[in-house]
Amino acid sequence: MGIGDMELESNKDHDDVGAPDTAHQISSDSWLQVAFVLTTGINSAYVLGYSGTVMVPLGWIGGVVGLVVATMISLYANALIAYLHEYGGQRHIRYRDLAGFIYGKKVYSLTWALQYINLFMINTGFIILAGSALKAAYVLFRDDGMLKLPYCIIIAGIMCAIFAISIPHLSALGIWLAISTVFSLVYIIVAFALSVKDGLQLPPRDYNIPGEGMGKVFTTIGASANLVFAYNTGMLPEIQATIRQPVVKNMMKALYFQFTVGVLPMYLVTFTGYWAYGSSTEVYLLNSVHGPVWVKALANISAFLQSVISLHIFASPMYEYLDTRFGVKGSALNVKNLSSRIGLRGGYLTINTFVAAFLPFLGDFMSLTGAISTFPLTFILANHMYLVAKKEKLSGSQKCWHWLNICFFSLLSLAATISAIRLIAVDSKEYHLFADL
Repeated sequence: MGIGDMELESNKDHDDVGAPDTAHQISSDSWLQVAFVLTTGINSAYVLGYSGTVMVPLGWIGGVVGLVVATMISLYANALIAYLHEYGGQRHIRYRDLAGFIYGKKVYSLTWALQYINLFMINTGFIILAGSALKAAYVLFRDDGMLKLPYCIIIAGIMCAIFAISIPHLSALGIWLAISTVFSLVYIIVAFALSVKDGLQLPPRDYNIPGEGMGKVFTTIGASANLVFAYNTGMLPEIQATIRQPVVKNMMKALYFQFTVGVLPMYLVTFTGYWAYGSSTEVYLLNSVHGPVWVKALANISAFLQSVISLHIFASPMYEYLDTRFGVKGSALNVKNLSSRIGLRGGYLTINTFVAAFLPFLGDFMSLTGAISTFPLTFILANHMYLVAKKEKLSGSQKCWHWLNICFFSLLSLAATISAIRLIAVDSKEYHLFADL
């Protein structure tokens, strides 16, 4: 079933559709602001890892085809969720609300658990990423081993907590989205320019996929999870909740922007990085490039600061739950609200930071997150929810199409989970816990 077919079913406004209570703002943002929220997610500092975690294990053909196909299927899967936002005559501003409305209480709880795991892993990855960027900037000036990665991760966690306490909700990001875009452009342009310079000067590169036997197979399967991780948030209803009416029409505008203009910078830096360094590309691309120290430092600091902003986006469903549960509303500077956010958000990020320092294997986190939660939330659940919600309107071939997606991504999710767990086990033996990578 194509996106055009879905648009025919959802071509009217629903200004009278109600929404559940929440401590955060809803229906306040333009489609363009939401588009920048989505694009910030795609072009977060994680893009500096895709040359190493996607292209190296998959090679030119698998990597390029995989990223393009993942773009198309991710747009389709997100569109399925977007068109269910007002299903049944009410707005579903949380992923678990939508699943609970369609399936009932048990699936509500299961979806909340999957989403919590997904966002917790993404947030942990952002702290690892921010800490890695901070350490990379430090060693440019003093490679004395004094500032180790676990210390950088702790600093990153503290910065993320300060930002989280200061920004009450997703819609309040405002100007920070523009600042985040500037930071993204800095490290993407620097990584691209230095990669091109190196690529023109270096001898011919080896583009053979590394590894052999079953190890190579597991690595390739794990890279498939990184493909979907690159595009999907697992929190589309929460982002769609902030958009103005008509919410479906405006959300589709934001998604089209995300999956056209928004993916171009990610493509640029991913393909250029792999072209320049081949199978020796580092997991964090800025560790591969050569150039002026101040330029590399600027890119690393930009990646550090952008990660702080991006984490806030992906932690917002947890913040919304905590604020709504404990009645934290209003100004971020209100003494009661400030103390509540320090305790609630600070406590959550403390756990994230500890896990990040304990297992600082960024590529493995990307694989595991994609496998155990992004696949089920974005592809399996999305297709099945649409199948259940629209079953009376779907033809036999359309139903078969959705079941094919459900079965395929279920098998891929299982295989990718096994692969990711194996990778973490191997890395844990090689590097030890609280490793200074």
